[in-house]
Amino acid sequence: MQTNETPRYDASDNPTGCCPRFNPAGWDGAVMHFEQKPFVRARTHSVMHVPIDMGRVFGRVQRAIAEAGADRPEARLVLSRDLSPYTAEHLFAVDRPVPGEEMTTLSGDFRARVFEGAYAKVRNWHRMLAPEAAHGPDDVWFFYTTCPKCARVYGRNHVVGVVRTAGA
Repeated sequence: MQTNETPRYDASDNPTGCCPRFNPAGWDGAVMHFEQKPFVRARTHSVMHVPIDMGRVFGRVQRAIAEAGADRPEARLVLSRDLSPYTAEHLFAVDRPVPGEEMTTLSGDFRARVFEGAYAKVRNWHRMLAPEAAHGPDDVWFFYTTCPKCARVYGRNHVVGVVRTAGA
């Protein structure tokens, strides 16, 4: 895979008009190499890890990304991780700076692993991925490929675990 590229994301298969149906082909086991890959960083609030303002925050960020022309639907990736029971961090992959939003970058090798199941299983998936993490459990993120409503419609809830590795 080329530097700063992600596995292909087919945004055209979108019968709900909300979240595209996720095709896990090419994602499980994929190794991504990032060198100063740009991301928009946003935070959401939670109550004991249950998000309370995710829709509002994601809507704002996605509008800003679209207005900046920084979205590549075929390379969509939003990395999320809980910073505490009350705050989560989300990194939206972009290909250029997005005015008005906080920017950050990631560098290193990242391995993807596809899981399927309810949000409640994330704790177990995190434990499975953490031993691979280059610098510990803070190097584990999750890409929630569909919202809960779309996951119900599709009958599947794919979640991609992404871990920064010491040398993937």
